[in-house]
Amino acid sequence: MKRSGYSRKVGVLVILTLAALAIQVVPLWAQEEKPTGDLTAAVLNQYIWRGYEMSRSSVVIQPSMTIGYKGFTANLWGNLDTKAYSSTSASYSGTWNETDLTLSYSKALGLFTVGGGYIYYSLASLNKDAADRNDSQELFASVSLNTLLSPTLTVYKEIDHYRNWYFLLGIYHVVELNKMLSLKLAASAGYLMSTDAETYPKFNSSAAATTDKFNNFHEGTLSASLPIKVSDRITITPTLSYIFPLTNDARDEIKGLGLKGTLPSERDSSFVVGGLSLSFSF
Repeated sequence: MKRSGYSRKVGVLVILTLAALAIQVVPLWAQEEKPTGDLTAAVLNQYIWRGYEMSRSSVVIQPSMTIGYKGFTANLWGNLDTKAYSSTSASYSGTWNETDLTLSYSKALGLFTVGGGYIYYSLASLNKDAADRNDSQELFASVSLNTLLSPTLTVYKEIDHYRNWYFLLGIYHVVELNKMLSLKLAASAGYLMSTDAETYPKFNSSAAATTDKFNNFHEGTLSASLPIKVSDRITITPTLSYIFPLTNDARDEIKGLGLKGTLPSERDSSFVVGGLSLSFSF
């Protein structure tokens, strides 16, 4: 049985529930430290996750909501593919195919900020041709250096169906151009260590799966964004990212796990993702 309709209903229901709770809870902190909140909707030309092609030739809409209080943060994020790619039909249809819930905590300790949390990925098939996807769960821990470029190392451990360790090292720098406008530049590199040859195998030079587990540097990301502060609560942010494999092994694996419709060796392994997001803070 296909799960896309169920996942879509669950995602919408959870978003509406959390939004209602946020509206009711905020007044309770009127006399003390207030929680923070953010509602964001991003419109992008493609959805790429850790280097993997999750959509093709379609616009994706990604709403999210974040609530934070005294270091604790809850985030709900979703992906709507407006024209989900199909290798067998030119009549594409939109689908809500992912809802993620992230719970985390972070704390500044002098020169360092440490944190950790949990992510639940509610996954549906990417299109009507694709197989159903099992849901995923991850635990993660991070440490940041509170200095120039804010280097941050985050370690993810998948604990459900896609057994692997994923390490992400990132840096960023923000240049304030004026009171309304700033430029954010960021770069990151990922390392994937699979513990299951079935879900994350190593691929050969023809982008065909082998019986070995993937264990190598994976994808790099270079990005630039231009947050425009329209008011105290509203921010519009154009973004542009270049995502590319860091090794030949990663190139072959990203092609092998890409969306069907072309030969694995002919699929893309590098992507340019751009779009616009609108955020409302409260």
